[in-house]
Amino acid sequence: MKYVAFALFLIWVLVRISSGQDSVAKNRSQVVAAMIVKAAEHRTTQSVRYDPAYVVLDYPGGDVPEETGVCTDVVIRTYREALGVDLQKLVHEDMKRNFSVYPRNWGLKRADKNIDHRRVPNLQKYFKRKGAELPVTDDSKFLPGDLVTWDLNGNGLWHIGVVVADDTFVHNIGGGPVREKGIRAWEIVGHYRFHPAIEEQTD
Repeated sequence: MKYVAFALFLIWVLVRISSGQDSVAKNRSQVVAAMIVKAAEHRTTQSVRYDPAYVVLDYPGGDVPEETGVCTDVVIRTYREALGVDLQKLVHEDMKRNFSVYPRNWGLKRADKNIDHRRVPNLQKYFKRKGAELPVTDDSKFLPGDLVTWDLNGNGLWHIGVVVADDTFVHNIGGGPVREKGIRAWEIVGHYRFHPAIEEQTD
């Protein structure tokens, strides 16, 4: 009988420990999401001309001129400001190691540090590989800090934005970073909750 009691005690201890870990993880996730939202909102205060031109970038930490950018640059700059996370480095390094699993939409034969991270399908693949992909259903709940990707015309015109509030997101669709409502205005093709640990910078 005493062994049964001891076993039950151990189970109780493990449950308490697990519950505590879940609580810490939930709190961390909320803090990270809030930081992402704050940085995304800050993007809307910047004057940016939409310019998809190919630009040779520094590496790591490279960026197009601050007065230019596209939808992916909103995400890239948001993560750098919020978390110090360099999607240029993370995506490029993953593509170098695993080039065959990434989209071949542009006829590339090797990874390119100047553009890899600035293409929506590459970001989608990277987020999925990192376990950040969430199901897209009629019941999907888009939380602040989440990322959403769309097909704007039903023919592969990809777009990405950062959720900042209920049915509200920050994106750059041509007139610079703006805050808008209507997450389901276009066909949603991806939903991600990417909360990386800082140590992932050294992957």
